[in-house]
Parts: sequence; C-alpha cells; structure tokens
Amino acid sequence: MAQYLFLIYSDESTFADATPEDWQLMMKAHRQFADQVAQQGGTIVGGDALESTATATSIRSKSGGSHTVTDGPFAETKEALGGYYLVEAKDLTQAIGFAKLLPVSAGGVEVRPIMDTSGV
Repeated sequence: MAQYLFLIYSDESTFADATPEDWQLMMKAHRQFADQVAQQGGTIVGGDALESTATATSIRSKSGGSHTVTDGPFAETKEALGGYYLVEAKDLTQAIGFAKLLPVSAGGVEVRPIMDTSGV
C-alpha cells in the first residue's frame, strides 16, 4: 500500500465563532470519514488539526546558511492549511476517493503521494 498525505485547506474565518457543539459535529464527521476509509480497505496512519495561522512561525533559508524567522505562515491566503491525514491506499485513485469523503465544507484537500526514500 502506498501512503498519501491529505492536506486540508479551509477559510479559517469559518471557524472563528464555532461553538463546542459545532466542534463536536465536526469531530463526529471526521470519525465517520475514518470509518469509511477503513471499510473501504484503507488505513489512516495519522492526522491532526492544526492551530490557526496566527500561531505559525516561518523559517526561510538563505544562501550562506543563514535563516530568517518570522511570525505567520509563508503566504497570505484566504485558505490556510488547517489539518492533515496520512493515509495508506492501494493507489492514487483510491486515495482520491478517500479524500472526496473528507468533511470539508469551506475549502479543499490536496492529495500528495509520500516519496519512497527507502532505497536512497
């Protein structure tokens, strides 16, 4: 089985006023997603929600080995990376099918294959 990273992007402002009940509903939807992946022969290896971009710190490498450290994400965008899943699927087609099951109402999902570096 190959591994795929599902990067979940959404508009952070949609969660600004979320109540505890809203979060419970979102978590229930994500548990249902996990159940569907397992029922269809996939495995969720890991995953989590991320804190808001206001908590991000970015490090940029410069030539000569120096670095610049700044508050915030690399880019200012309407949609921000809000969470991820690491999923095992038989192929990209199955991984895309799993990604379509994700409960993402205000954003999208990027599916990226994990590079096999075991032979390097």
